[in-house]
Amino acid sequence: MQVVEKSNEGLSRVIAVTIPVAELNAKLDKRIKDVAPQMKLKGFRPGKVPVSHVRKTFGRDFMGEIINAQLNETSQKALDEAKLRPAAPAEMKLVSDMDKVIAGQEDLSYEMALEVMPDFTPVDPKTLKLDRPTYEASDADLDEALTELAGQAKTYEDKKGKSVKAADGDQLTIDFVGKIDGEAFEGGSAEDADLVIGSGRFIPGFEEQLKGAKVGEDKTVEVTFPEDYQAKHLAGKAATFDVKVKAIKAEAESKIDDDFATRIGLESLDKLKELLKSNLDQQYSRQIRFKLKRALLDQLDEAHDFPLPPKMVEAEFDGIWQQVEADKAGGRLPEEDAAKSDEELKAEYRTIAERRVRLGLVLAEIGRANNVQVTDQELNAAILQEARNYPGQEQQVLNFYRQNPNAAAQMRAPIYEEKVVDLIVGVADVTDTPITKEELLKDDEEG
Repeated sequence: MQVVEKSNEGLSRVIAVTIPVAELNAKLDKRIKDVAPQMKLKGFRPGKVPVSHVRKTFGRDFMGEIINAQLNETSQKALDEAKLRPAAPAEMKLVSDMDKVIAGQEDLSYEMALEVMPDFTPVDPKTLKLDRPTYEASDADLDEALTELAGQAKTYEDKKGKSVKAADGDQLTIDFVGKIDGEAFEGGSAEDADLVIGSGRFIPGFEEQLKGAKVGEDKTVEVTFPEDYQAKHLAGKAATFDVKVKAIKAEAESKIDDDFATRIGLESLDKLKELLKSNLDQQYSRQIRFKLKRALLDQLDEAHDFPLPPKMVEAEFDGIWQQVEADKAGGRLPEEDAAKSDEELKAEYRTIAERRVRLGLVLAEIGRANNVQVTDQELNAAILQEARNYPGQEQQVLNFYRQNPNAAAQMRAPIYEEKVVDLIVGVADVTDTPITKEELLKDDEEG
């Protein structure tokens, strides 16, 4: 094998690799001699198929397999020989006339275009100083969580009084039949439907017209379907609903006690408090880690300045910009971004892309220097967790990752990053700093 560096510009390299035809033919000869004694072909005794016949019949197929194997084996050897560390997989380009190579008449020649890792020395993690915010769930936090949960698990009781009338917040049980031009339409009727006035669940104007209704009363409600209504055949059309009010209930006071805990599936109020406390602790721990990691990444970004592989930056920017365009098309751009020109946005997001690439390279180099590895067990656990997000399709998800090495690599990357962050935090000078809940939960943009 011959390796020649054809181009060397910045972080870009082009490596030419040549495998002599004599070497390929020698491998083909050996392959044929190895398999000929085991071959069973019609017209020949077992083990007596002439080598010439094997070559004529299977030579091209065998040579094709040899070429593929050589491309895989020699590409890494060529990089090792040139002492290059790719920042991303190399792009391979065949130079030879492949028909002649397969026929054993020409050398196998190809080129690899790649970007190499920039030459830099990462900061020593032991020299970093980090402030880790701390916050523990208080009794007030727990009471707030209990009150919120009680509000989500509302119960209703029959409204009492001499003259019971429906009002905001009441739950009505109704039968209704919807009509357009006097004809009932499909999907416009229901019996014993529960409706809370003011919930906004029904067509605009429907709930308001039931205020003041009494149990047993028949009402005619007139509405117009919104122009953007999901059922296109109803959008923008006027309709009437014949409604019979069968029950009126008012929201019952939610007592947070053992009965409440039992009603939502737990054995006691103490068990409910224990579960909520655990959930709060997990929520706050995630936010603490987010802020600590953000501070760490900011320090790493400030501590490093080196050339970035252009293709890596471009690929990162393209991914970001695709999302920006999708958000723009869907009207989801933040207000401050919506007011900017594409040129302004591209400049800002390219800076973000450069930061992400720089930090990725720094974390990768720190991880390499400290022999950080993602085990197969850790990767499989992450893939299993991802599969659980698709109930009923778990096996298809597992098969997808098994059959797509690139997808598995994308799953491995964030695990590796978190392990490197853990390594750095474990050796850095970390000071715990108590903060308020408001400070902890304040939104930070992730860079």
